[in-house]
Amino acid sequence: MLIDSVGGGELGDSTRRKLKEQTLVRTIVVLIRNTTWRCGKVEKSIVHHLYKRHRIFGKPGTSVRDIMQNLDFAGEKKDECIDALKRLEKRNIVKILPL
Repeated sequence: MLIDSVGGGELGDSTRRKLKEQTLVRTIVVLIRNTTWRCGKVEKSIVHHLYKRHRIFGKPGTSVRDIMQNLDFAGEKKDECIDALKRLEKRNIVKILPL
């Protein structure tokens, strides 16, 4: 449940975005299919990173925070990365699992 008031005032857009971003950072992304057909540059880099991690370490999933750190996403690129993850999940290429 999202708390609508903090200190007597309503939550601003930036506070809601921070709460949503913190929730997304605590999620695990699991690669289902290793395909990048009709994907953009960000989606391809995410799928390649997940495939490489699975091949090297044997774990099928990694955290969103790890993806953002290793692919150097910061600022506006973070939002683009989150949008790319949602598109990949919609196309059944990855599965996003909350912790």
